[in-house]
Amino acid sequence: MVNSEESRVRAANIFDVARLAGVSHQTVSRVVNNIPNVRPATRERVEDAIRQLRYRPSTAARALVTKRSRTIGLITTGRPDFGPSSTALGFNDAARQARYTVSIASMAEADPGSMRASVELLLGQNVEAIVLIAGHRGALEAMQAIDLGVPLLAVESSGRAGFHSVSIDQFDGARAATDHLVALGHRSILHVAGPDDSMDAAERTRGWRASLSRHGLVAREPLVSDWSPLSGYRLGLRLLDEFGATFTAVFAGNDQLALGLLHAFTERGVRVPADVSVVGFDDIPEAAHFTPPLTTVRQDFAALGRDIMATLVEILRDEEPVVTPHTAATLVVRASTGPPPA
Repeated sequence: MVNSEESRVRAANIFDVARLAGVSHQTVSRVVNNIPNVRPATRERVEDAIRQLRYRPSTAARALVTKRSRTIGLITTGRPDFGPSSTALGFNDAARQARYTVSIASMAEADPGSMRASVELLLGQNVEAIVLIAGHRGALEAMQAIDLGVPLLAVESSGRAGFHSVSIDQFDGARAATDHLVALGHRSILHVAGPDDSMDAAERTRGWRASLSRHGLVAREPLVSDWSPLSGYRLGLRLLDEFGATFTAVFAGNDQLALGLLHAFTERGVRVPADVSVVGFDDIPEAAHFTPPLTTVRQDFAALGRDIMATLVEILRDEEPVVTPHTAATLVVRASTGPPPA
């Protein structure tokens, strides 16, 4: 048996695990690296020993045995907005549960030079695949111009051909938000959209338009924002100045924009939802505590992370991915929406 006091002084190694489990170190290696032909009872003993000793296998040693690094590269671009940041966290959690390490490269701008430098950095760490959280079209275009040599999985909502992709269904979420407003009786529903180069913003705008078209309603040209509450506030004032009382609802491209809209409307004495209903998108943790609590579209980033990892595993096994490419978004109804004024 391994002396428990000794194990607290130094990190456990593969031989400590082997002694505690009563097996050879080769058997421990097979269990750690998920190599078959290990009896279930033996595997269970080894896994129990690993947990007791808090053994952490060497990534380098495992790569020598399996010819795999069990490391995934993750590239994120743009501002640290709630959606992309939550997607990165969800993927990191899923990768850790699958016993993969994630090496991250983040950049503010997705220009070709920066993208190539990030790819070279990750490839130098022997990553098995690269995940790109692509908020903007430029990131995808820059990545497609690089010969990677490893699989690429993009988290993007445009459905562009040429690589594997996974996303939350932005289109359907926006359509559900707009359908909700129509069902309440609204007929003049404006949209404050995200930036022009954002694929998520484009899909949300497309869903809003599709809902209005299906109900025979006019879609006025949306106002374009930078996703921030300040942008939402300024555009909220602009909506009131340009459209007055001719609209009764606004679908905001994200919850931060909705917060800015609520500020602008309150400042001008416009009551939400008595005069104007407001719907957001994302369901950030603060959304339930806005005044009034915000009706919004919730994105399940934990589920998205699991879908990304499951798809990657299938790709790395040279299998055709079977994960549904779009994780569903869910409408959460709160107090910021109601029937239009009589």
